[in-house]
Amino acid sequence: MKNKQTIRKAVISAAGFGTRFLPTVKAYPKELLPILDKPNLQWVVEELIAAGLDQIMIVHRPDSVEQKKYFTPDEKLENYLKENDKSQYIDSLKAIWQKAELYFLPQDPKLPYGNACPALTAEKWLNKEPFVYLFGDDLLLEKTPGEFIKKLITIFDKYQAAIVAGVQQVPWEEINRYGSVKYASKGEIPNRLDGVMEKLPADQAPSNMAQFGRFVVSPRVFDVLKKQGLSKDNELWFADLENNMAKNDLVIAETVENGQWLTTGDPLRWLKANIEYGLVDLSIQKELKEYLKSLKI
Repeated sequence: MKNKQTIRKAVISAAGFGTRFLPTVKAYPKELLPILDKPNLQWVVEELIAAGLDQIMIVHRPDSVEQKKYFTPDEKLENYLKENDKSQYIDSLKAIWQKAELYFLPQDPKLPYGNACPALTAEKWLNKEPFVYLFGDDLLLEKTPGEFIKKLITIFDKYQAAIVAGVQQVPWEEINRYGSVKYASKGEIPNRLDGVMEKLPADQAPSNMAQFGRFVVSPRVFDVLKKQGLSKDNELWFADLENNMAKNDLVIAETVENGQWLTTGDPLRWLKANIEYGLVDLSIQKELKEYLKSLKI
């Protein structure tokens, strides 16, 4: 008999303004930008479901209703598709509705800007339970979807950590774009994190292991997060929370091995993510490869 999933709740941070995608995202959230035939956010939700989580909270901008509208059944559309023998086009959404409960919560307007604020917004809903925390514009392309999140949960349970964070090696010339992980001195617990240094140049970064938006989090972080001050760009950063927790608690940085982290936070990397997903999509990979070869660049 399989062990029951120890963590069922997840929070997706999807409350940013997506300024690097303006003017496109003036009318809708950047998390709904398409990666092939699905919005970025749907891939993230499906990853969570594959990992065994069935209670998913999406924290969005206070003035945004588009994410909730997208994930809400539309009887008129479904009838139209059924009448025209096109129901298969929303099969992936139907699967989500059958397997998980989705909740939507506007980010507390009293909170500052920052990627730690959606977690604070969802604290009451979490009801003092551990949870998976994701950034809505980070994708993880895996052969077996959900595998890495399951691994993070297993490590979290084993060591009763405060936070277990996902990391991936990046070229040194790109580390200045991300949070660089500083590992603690070797000890009994592998990959113990000493700190995360945000967007440092290569000659100052402690490593070229970049942190990305996959975390398993203990509810005990909230006492620290509520007292945490603002830092870079006058924002409330999740990396600062990790640094604060690491002083007196256990934070672990686990490397993704059977997957590829793809950030979609700017147009170039969004385009790269589409190509990477296209190259593993059996319905288009052959034609896409032929096209890329034809460019001769």
